[in-house]
Amino acid sequence: MSMIRDLRAAVRPSRVSLRKDGGTYDTTRDPATTSAVVDCAVYRDGRRVETDAPLSPHEAMRQVRRDGGFVWIGLHEPTEDEFAGIAREFGLHPLAVEDAVQAHQRPKLERYDDSLFTVFKTVHYVDHAELTANSEVVETGEVMCFTGRDFFITVRHGGQGSLRALRHRLQDDPELLLKGPSAVLHAIADHVVDGYIAVADAVQDDIDEVETEVFSPGRKGSPRGTDAGRIYQLKREVLEFKRAVSPLLRPMQLLSERPMRLIDPEIQKYFRDVADHVARVQEQVIGFDELLNSILQANLAQASVAQNEDMRKITSWAAIIAVPTMVCGVYGMNFDHMPELRWKYGYPLVIGVTVAICLGIHRTLKRNGWL
Repeated sequence: MSMIRDLRAAVRPSRVSLRKDGGTYDTTRDPATTSAVVDCAVYRDGRRVETDAPLSPHEAMRQVRRDGGFVWIGLHEPTEDEFAGIAREFGLHPLAVEDAVQAHQRPKLERYDDSLFTVFKTVHYVDHAELTANSEVVETGEVMCFTGRDFFITVRHGGQGSLRALRHRLQDDPELLLKGPSAVLHAIADHVVDGYIAVADAVQDDIDEVETEVFSPGRKGSPRGTDAGRIYQLKREVLEFKRAVSPLLRPMQLLSERPMRLIDPEIQKYFRDVADHVARVQEQVIGFDELLNSILQANLAQASVAQNEDMRKITSWAAIIAVPTMVCGVYGMNFDHMPELRWKYGYPLVIGVTVAICLGIHRTLKRNGWL
């Protein structure tokens, strides 16, 4: 049982915020080869079987059938032709093979006769100096896993989310690999969900920054519509994050609750912990969405209030200007008989009365908060 107690520590590295360092992501296949196979290895008695030359999937499976153990094959964005031979060798279901090749799948768990097909959405926080209306905050990829009695196949799509470091950590703990492919499936699930937690923390920082700017004083000089565009873009990125997290909760619950022939009973209970973490991140993401809705509504309300204030000022000045306009309009008429038309003090009196009325209107409007 000491091995099981150390399960999470062995497969999970120390958690580091992706906001500051962006993380390191091993990209794709080896550029020196055109093969989609990133790594192919046989594990026996919890240890990787060393070979003089890289194994092909066929050779690896032949060794497993002869000497026992299991094979772990990692592929990156295989074509239909590249994956066809592996699918035949391991008897993979055609529907699962089609999903693995085409990608853009929803997180899910599908059970076939001799295998489990699991889809994970990997999430990477895109670091940026300043959040703008065009900033990409969340980048997603996919990892598809085929789990059998004596094989484990991963098909990865996207330029991030490499499993190479995870493979090395598992190889450093042979007791875990003794549990077979189900231990690898748990390690990948835990690794992916750890990425969700790190991204959620980074997105929370972005939302806090936007919220502070929206409600901070002295925003009258800010350009109109700037905050609304940033908030809407952040809301779209949160929606992309939500599409990766929410559908994964049910598959993790199934793996933790229902007995399955291909999942070791001692490993199965640890899927419950993964499911709990997914549920927590899901609650965070839903909270992000609701909070951004509130921030957006507050921003629009502030813009509406600012427009109303502008209209009141314009109306106030129009009322003040209306007085001299009316007086000048009256005295601009060409009539011979007008009050005080030829009086010496008529002009100063009219000007004085006009100024006094304008000052009175200005004082009244300013006292009422219109100016």
